[in-house]
Amino acid sequence: MLEEGYAAATSRRVAARAGVKPALVHYYFPSMDELYVAVLRAGAEQNLARQQEALGGSGPLHEMWRLNSATGAQLWMEFMALANHREALRVEIAAYADRFRALEEAAMADALRAHGVDTAEFPPVVMSMIVASLARIVALEQGLGISRGHIEVEQFVERYLTRFEPAPDRD
Repeated sequence: MLEEGYAAATSRRVAARAGVKPALVHYYFPSMDELYVAVLRAGAEQNLARQQEALGGSGPLHEMWRLNSATGAQLWMEFMALANHREALRVEIAAYADRFRALEEAAMADALRAHGVDTAEFPPVVMSMIVASLARIVALEQGLGISRGHIEVEQFVERYLTRFEPAPDRD
């Protein structure tokens, strides 16, 4: 899906990549929706665990940016595009998005309150959505070869995040 988009992810191609016969893929996943949901669940659970660990550390806002900027963000966008055509995926994505967003919102709320920011004026859910969305858009555009404004966005976000938490140590 990352290399050629969701339309290229067929049972035959999945089987070829896995080194098995297409019949085996169909045995375990009678429909492509079941395969897509299984892949989404596995990746989303891993990402939730990674996110919980990262947001519980010393630089949760920087980690929020980093996690949403990662390669997984591009795969997430492919799943979202596919969900426009697959109800089963739409339901799964909505459930995971709520869990992801709740963790990000809590980390943002803690950081904003710790710095005396009026959370009525700057709602944590809005601020976390801005950070996460910007990170995903930059990652998506980079995948398309678009770079205009990215340096400025990254510098702006770094200033914003550093304002509310010290930059995490990078080993």
